[in-house]
Amino acid sequence: MFSLSFMRYAFVAGTFIAVVSGVIGVFVVARNMPFMTHTLSEIGFAGASFALFMGWPALNGMLLFTMLSSVMVGQLSIDEARRESVITAVSAFFIGLGILFLYLSSKTASSATSILFGSVVGISRHEVVQLVWLSLIVLAVVFLIYRQLKFSSFDPDGAAANGLNETFISIVFLLLLALSVSVAVQMVGTLLIFVLLTLPAASAKYYTTGTAKMIGLAILFALLGIWLGLYLGYVTSWPVSFFTSTIEVVIYLSALVYHRWANN
Repeated sequence: MFSLSFMRYAFVAGTFIAVVSGVIGVFVVARNMPFMTHTLSEIGFAGASFALFMGWPALNGMLLFTMLSSVMVGQLSIDEARRESVITAVSAFFIGLGILFLYLSSKTASSATSILFGSVVGISRHEVVQLVWLSLIVLAVVFLIYRQLKFSSFDPDGAAANGLNETFISIVFLLLLALSVSVAVQMVGTLLIFVLLTLPAASAKYYTTGTAKMIGLAILFALLGIWLGLYLGYVTSWPVSFFTSTIEVVIYLSALVYHRWANN
């Protein structure tokens, strides 16, 4: 398996995707922001379609659209009373925009499939290098603001009382989430992005309470889903995203069973 260059690239890319997803996912769950992951995935779909239309790499289009829109959408959806309406409106607009760009680009159905369901097995060396650098940027910024982000995510009232600049932390986190969505899309596509950015972290919280431990466990769960998904995809020729999403769902259900058993 590892004698094939595309599989080596896929495992390197998948490893960095898992680490980023595990780290960011813990804060996504803590800040109750799965809705933003879902919305940004649809914005990323429009961005990738726009990139195809322009003749750019899909990742460049995703980065452009998600980075420009993340803060705006995040601010619009702060009010819980209008959150669902904002998500519906934004999602509908960007899905329609993505379909339009795919139509105008005259690309084949395989291009749309790659965007929607991921294509990590077909990733090139250049794309791996780009993905690694983006992942390192995300992890470096998280490391720099870790204490403030942790305080803001797990104790927002305490953070506000201590004068923490919530607006700045929120904006930085939204930008990090936009980068993470663009990175993780390579693995599972825009339709299943929430799998990697929410389920490993959601599973981890049922096993432990410490933030660092949750991050470590979330990374482990994400790695398990991606590595095993790549292996099973290789031996069966079935979509990697199918195996990855199934494994993560099984881990999550197991975590629920464990949590219920431990509390009885």
